[in-house]
Amino acid sequence: MQLMKIPPKLAIINDISGYGHCSLTVALPVVSAMSVQGCPVPTSYFSNHMGYPVYFSKDLTEYLPEYLSKWEELEIAFDGIYCGFLSSVKQITVIRDFIKRQKAKNSSCKVIVDPVMGDHGKTYRSVTDTFCEEMKQMIAEADMITPNVTEACILTGKSFSEEMEEKEYRDMAFRLWDMGADKIVITGIRKGNFVLNLICESKDSCEIIQNEIAGESRPGTGDLFSSIIAADAVKDKDFKESVKRAADFVAMCTKVSHDLNMPIQDGVCFENFLNTLTK
Repeated sequence: MQLMKIPPKLAIINDISGYGHCSLTVALPVVSAMSVQGCPVPTSYFSNHMGYPVYFSKDLTEYLPEYLSKWEELEIAFDGIYCGFLSSVKQITVIRDFIKRQKAKNSSCKVIVDPVMGDHGKTYRSVTDTFCEEMKQMIAEADMITPNVTEACILTGKSFSEEMEEKEYRDMAFRLWDMGADKIVITGIRKGNFVLNLICESKDSCEIIQNEIAGESRPGTGDLFSSIIAADAVKDKDFKESVKRAADFVAMCTKVSHDLNMPIQDGVCFENFLNTLTK
């Protein structure tokens, strides 16, 4: 029998959508399956994600400082912080301060930022020029970042195009590395019948991991991907192997969801495969 140990603690900062397979409802079961304690910090409530024609939402910016202050009164130190959707510039400021205080308590605390700002070449409605500038400061605090192509373009000031060459993706990765994160993966690069993830771990070195396209682009796959990266990070797993694991898992879930004719806005039925993450 494998020796048991206390699971590492990962603060997960994201919105919570009651329906639609995304954000915290994805992250919590994934990191739990990977033997990591997920500690949620909700940034907004949604009845369902914004890809549906109607939804209820409640921004939680005003509650964040007090929520986090109680953890600090309890002197909780986290092994990692994984940050996803932030709904306002003020939230970025609050979370950056939280990250700095946690780093002061535990210098080995891993910070993973998924800079949620847009997709398919378009920014989300909450993303302003000021938000983008503040997000650049946020990723400077991160050990790892997981932007999709659109977000990489926003952060580097490059015009989005579906016809970019590999060198352009590499140049973006190097520019992101210069902003402060040690490990970068630009996700969801579609080329022909493949989806690529470009990894950068140094100023002059990039690698590509590719998977066959397994179906339509679906909500929540970025949350799945980044949750696996974050859980592996607090367990000190190799970054490249973590990216491969995350990409393979997303591809498997996407293919089955496509084969089952699951509505695209419902995301992917990852629950069927959580057992594969325990290995």
